[in-house]
Amino acid sequence: MELKKEDIQMLREKSRATSQVTFDADYNVPDAKPDIGRMIQNKGDVRMDEVRLSDGHAFLKGSLNVDLLYVGDEEKKVYSLSAKLPLEETLNLENIVSGDKICLKWEIEDLSVHLIHSRKMNIKAIVTFYAVVDELAGIRLPVALDDPSVSVLKKQMRLLDLAVHKKDTMRLKEEISLASNKPNIAELLWYHMDVRGLDLRPEENLVKARGELAVFVLYSGDDEGNPLQWLEYSLPFSGEVECGNCSGNMIPNMEAAVINQAVEVKPDADGEERVLLADVVLELDMKLYREEEHEIITDVYTPLRECIPQGKMETLESLLVRNFSKCRLSDRIEVKENQGKILQICHSQGRVKIDKTQIVENGIQAEGIVFMKILYSVGNDDMPFYSMEAMLPFTHVVEARGITPDCLYYLKAGIEQLSTTMADSNEIEVKAAVSLNVLVIRQEKTMIIDRVEEKPLDVEKIRSMPGITVYMVKPEDTMWNIAKRFYTTTEEIRMLNELEDENVNPGQPLLLVKKVEG
Repeated sequence: MELKKEDIQMLREKSRATSQVTFDADYNVPDAKPDIGRMIQNKGDVRMDEVRLSDGHAFLKGSLNVDLLYVGDEEKKVYSLSAKLPLEETLNLENIVSGDKICLKWEIEDLSVHLIHSRKMNIKAIVTFYAVVDELAGIRLPVALDDPSVSVLKKQMRLLDLAVHKKDTMRLKEEISLASNKPNIAELLWYHMDVRGLDLRPEENLVKARGELAVFVLYSGDDEGNPLQWLEYSLPFSGEVECGNCSGNMIPNMEAAVINQAVEVKPDADGEERVLLADVVLELDMKLYREEEHEIITDVYTPLRECIPQGKMETLESLLVRNFSKCRLSDRIEVKENQGKILQICHSQGRVKIDKTQIVENGIQAEGIVFMKILYSVGNDDMPFYSMEAMLPFTHVVEARGITPDCLYYLKAGIEQLSTTMADSNEIEVKAAVSLNVLVIRQEKTMIIDRVEEKPLDVEKIRSMPGITVYMVKPEDTMWNIAKRFYTTTEEIRMLNELEDENVNPGQPLLLVKKVEG
């Protein structure tokens, strides 16, 4: 007998690795830069130049780029400098080969810059790399049998079928023209960019992105005395990438990471340095699923011969829930007295780190921290800028009704809104909105029949059984199992007992007639 089969595609984790790279390097201030008097703020990002896979290993090559904003030792003006620390690391990933696809993420932890003296600083940081290699797994589901004499037991399942798995990049370019009351740009000293409220949606052969680009710039003007200027912009953006076989009704599991960002100064139509070009490159990791109904054969039986299903256990996936949740935070942060009274808040930035997640009743509990940096000015012309750091802990439960420990879930967290205002000259009031979006997939182990082995019936066993039996249904019984045990069919049981369906209840008497003779 031949089984008719339907194919579905799934992703299986092939290998996973985590590695930490520690930096502890001394860096000399370039000759062209003035001595460091006081550090204001630092930032860091990782640039990957090469990711190469070979048998069992991934080779990473890139750099940790650290920027420093500081006040000069003599002139008391604000300057910036950049340091580039080379990075090479090898990750051990079992079973991978050249040609596999790697999903690589990283996180900079404990970045600190300490002044040794006015011409030298020490940079310490830990960069944690997370690597996952997935592989496609095709599963052939038995859905029909070509032998009408054989009864089949079927299970209706709504399963996820992986339709698209690809990586791509999206480039966002936005031009910003200075307001007429701002001086021309003499030197760009500092910038920071965040992508907020990113919404990725599948459409016909496209993935569309919408969001907001938050841009902060600090520059020295070309007026007399090179006055410091700072600007904040919130720029809505939209973009798209091609994605063949994609459609709007698919279930998305997509992630975006900033892999490159820059702000450049360019001249306007009059040749004056009054235009800022913000350039951000996002790497998109796109997994898109179809939801499809399947009637899977889980058992076969005929009273005329013995049928032995052969196959193996497989984990099948179905969608449980998608939920978009928001956690709102607010707090007051005290400013240290030795830094002077706050004159004005210039800029605030934040990032979310999820420390722990756990499945609770009908939800996922996330515990994390919003790390913040706040740049502000004080009423002291010699030391105009200071920066402070703060942490806002939070605990939030994302609703996911029906979730169990066997479920697989993907939780994505990000800053959606962030605002800082002066409560008074010594306190800053912080308000933040953290988006917590979750996709929960139910996993169910099911025996997938690959073929059916046929054997003659055990004649001696059949002869020993009575031809007619009145059987009392037990709690664990189903009509299918009763029919198999007594060499009859479910149709025959229903007809003899005048039953409308195949449901049976414990203690119910059934008249059974053996369909074969020994």
